[in-house]
Amino acid sequence: MLDVRRLRLLRELAHRGTIAAVAESLAFSASAVSQQLSVLEREAGVPLLERTGRRVALTPAGRNLVLHAEAVLERLEQASAELADARRGLAGPLRIGTYPSAARAIIPGALAALAREHPGLSPMVTEVDPALVAAMVRAGELDVALVHEYDFVPADPEPGLAAEPLFTEPMYLAAPAPGAVADHRDSHWIVSPHGTLCHAMVVRACQASGFTPLIAHQIDDFATVLALVAVGQGVALVPHLGTTPAPPGVHLTRLPLARRTRTAFRAGAGRHPAVAAFTSAVREALPEDLRGRSVTDPRG
Repeated sequence: MLDVRRLRLLRELAHRGTIAAVAESLAFSASAVSQQLSVLEREAGVPLLERTGRRVALTPAGRNLVLHAEAVLERLEQASAELADARRGLAGPLRIGTYPSAARAIIPGALAALAREHPGLSPMVTEVDPALVAAMVRAGELDVALVHEYDFVPADPEPGLAAEPLFTEPMYLAAPAPGAVADHRDSHWIVSPHGTLCHAMVVRACQASGFTPLIAHQIDDFATVLALVAVGQGVALVPHLGTTPAPPGVHLTRLPLARRTRTAFRAGAGRHPAVAAFTSAVREALPEDLRGRSVTDPRG
């Protein structure tokens, strides 16, 4: 009989690429992960891994078993959701991931709604870049998360995850005067840190306008970004949730670009009452201009 916990390790190895990365994500030692994968190979009766020096790759049988593991883990999530639905009242921890601008503008209202409707729940919020969410949700570090994608940085399908659309917001050029991205070929740019979706979005938007941005500052807080624009330190692209309040001296030009936000959770967990309650609370907490309507231009 194959052990589900070991199947989860094999699945994580397929996604993370190295035993060290699997060990770090699950708070195991690398030797413990290797030992458990060796036991899984004995259970399977066929080689699942190919070892070349320090590198490990999945065999065809290993890759096929990962596909079955994804299906098994999804069914277990569905079973957990049905059992939770059969119990009266929601209780226990709910581990929530979010990106910073949603943490400021949406999460407080959502937590207040959860406290009113489900006082037995204990939400725990962690700020995390959407690029890291998939691994954390699969590993059980998060139960549900708010993630976003941009027009120039679409989200790739993530094995083991499912998502539900929430809202769409427009993007703005933050600069001293009205204009377009193409007008700032020679300007300094203020972007999010390298490796984030926001960073990739700015670079690709500028490349679509025919140039590579001259990056002066890398800041992961839109209020700080706008403050730097206000004192002439550069220009930036800012989503709607990050535009309020814009300081004097910053002009926001609405662009034909958008950022889309979804809830992400483990495949099979969409009907879990705690996940559904969080999604409902987020919808209740959305600013009025994001509730299925055209977003009001923050310039007034």
